[in-house]
Amino acid sequence: MFTGIILAIGKISAIQRKAGDFRLQIDTGKLPLQDVQLGDSIAVNGVCLTAVELGARHFCADVSNETWERTTLSQAAVGTAVNLELALTPSTRMGGHIVSGHVDGIGKVVGRRQDGRSQRFTVQVPDGLAKYIAEKGSICINGISLTVNEVNGALFGVNIVPHTLQETTLETAVVGTAVNLEVDILARYMERLMRGEAAAQPYGGVTEDLLKKSGFFG
Repeated sequence: MFTGIILAIGKISAIQRKAGDFRLQIDTGKLPLQDVQLGDSIAVNGVCLTAVELGARHFCADVSNETWERTTLSQAAVGTAVNLELALTPSTRMGGHIVSGHVDGIGKVVGRRQDGRSQRFTVQVPDGLAKYIAEKGSICINGISLTVNEVNGALFGVNIVPHTLQETTLETAVVGTAVNLEVDILARYMERLMRGEAAAQPYGGVTEDLLKKSGFFG
């Protein structure tokens, strides 16, 4: 579990095909590794990976085909910069929101503009994720905990303050950049709970009938 507060920018230093899937080596920059042990979780651009090898300034992690195909790791190359965060501990400040490191989909930056000292980003999400994103709710972009400013269909906007811009890979994001997205975990569970006993049946999405049964309509 993570908070979405990025601790360092790292860099992918090796990509190895290994028995049908992948192993990454990641140089960790200023990320403190002294307390990290084999088997610990580290978020890489918002993807929860397990450290299987540790060095003084790097770690290696295995990446399954599922993770490879559903995240922007498949678009990465040696030298690609990545946001890094260590898993939270009981004493960690909860400065962001609860982040699992399980990416829901890939979005795309479709707008970026100056707003005072901040930058305003507009991101397009896959249609299936739009229902989980709400104005002033939480969203995780490449592992960064952010507040949704506004929502318009499958588009949403976020405000990036100078510190976040300088300390994360969003500084180099441009229109067309693909980003990992994780929606608020509460939204995902709420949808599942609303289905009640019907959760055991094949799912057809949120319908007017489901909302009525859940008490949203009189």
